[in-house]
Amino acid sequence: MEAINLNDKYKKFNEKWSPHSIAELNGQQVLLAKVQGEFIWHAHEKEDELFYVVKGKLTIEFRDKKVHLSPGELLVVPKGVEHRPRAAGETWILLFEPLGIKHTGEKTTEITKSYYPKI
Repeated sequence: MEAINLNDKYKKFNEKWSPHSIAELNGQQVLLAKVQGEFIWHAHEKEDELFYVVKGKLTIEFRDKKVHLSPGELLVVPKGVEHRPRAAGETWILLFEPLGIKHTGEKTTEITKSYYPKI
């Protein structure tokens, strides 16, 4: 049991839309990602997804609205709800999700990941 310094962890990678694992608890994982541009429309049929903005600004688009997040804000997207994250500039996010979740939900594309490297 040791403290985890988020800034130190973010310095270890530069890839966008490629989450990295920093901790696990009770079948859940804590992931860090750097994002920029827009992701794909997707949904997680069986899992809720938590987005927390550490640095920058993130917009989560839904088919009927947009939610804008600034540093220190979070949003939980309920299971089954289609959404698309996007960020105009580089944004650092923390995600809280069940182990084994694919970050593209039920869609499989060339960017799909179901394993996240531990840093």
